[in-house]
Formats: sequence, structure tokens, C-alpha cells
Amino acid sequence: MENNSGEAARPKVAVVVFLLNGNKVLLGRRRSSVGRTTFALPGGHLEFGESFEECAAREVKEETGLDIHKIEYLTATNNVFSRHHVHVVAILMRAFQADPRQIPLNLEPEKCEGWDWYDWENLPRPLFGPVETMAQTGFNPFPAAHHHN
Repeated sequence: MENNSGEAARPKVAVVVFLLNGNKVLLGRRRSSVGRTTFALPGGHLEFGESFEECAAREVKEETGLDIHKIEYLTATNNVFSRHHVHVVAILMRAFQADPRQIPLNLEPEKCEGWDWYDWENLPRPLFGPVETMAQTGFNPFPAAHHHN
């Protein structure tokens, strides 16, 4: 993320995935400098020429080994981490496991302490800032049938 060329750092685009399983969502504790030790969603930077759906599937596969499907766009958030001189536009996607028998693996242990399923109504803390903000604003990543009114 460091930019030593002298030009101003530009915003990056990340694709972030709400991988849903019943009333649970997949979260992992971050090891990267931004948001270290906080619980966050799987995801990563959009590569040149990729669709949001392709990036979502690739990142989840790279980080957890899981195959996903029913990948849908939910919303976008604008995240500025001033202290780290990092600006990320997050494209939030929803997806489900293509094979529910698969178990999430920690394939990038330098970036994450491990993955687990957490109840959306009882999320672990501390949450990664952008996720915490969404949780506090009452955002619901589940399909309409799951909304409890």
C-alpha cells in the first residue's frame, strides 16, 4: 500500500464478501496493519479486467478454499483510513457456499488468524471499522426472507 513515487495515493477498489450460511456470516481476525486483530469479511483488491463477481469468487477461494455461488451486489462504501494513508472503496457482495460440506481453511495465515461462522445478531468484537459501521446502521446482508421485522 506504500506509495513512494511522490504522487498522491489513489483510492483502491476492494471487493468484500458477505458469505452467508443460515443466519451466520464468515469472518476472520485480520493480521494486516489496517484493522489488525479486528474481525472482517473475506475480500481483496479488484484486479484489472475482473468483474465484481469474479473477484469475490477468487478472493474467497484464495483466502478460505471455499467455492461460492449466487454472488450478488449489495452496496458500496467509501473507507478512508487517514492514519495509514489508505483509501478503499469497498464493493460489498453477498454469496453462498456452492458446496455446504466445504469447511473454511486459513489459506493466507499471514493476513488472517482464521475463519469462522458468526451469528449476524451476535457478532464478535472488535469488528473491522467498516463492518462495525454497517452493523450499527442496521445493514442486513441477508435476502429479504431473512429480515426479521
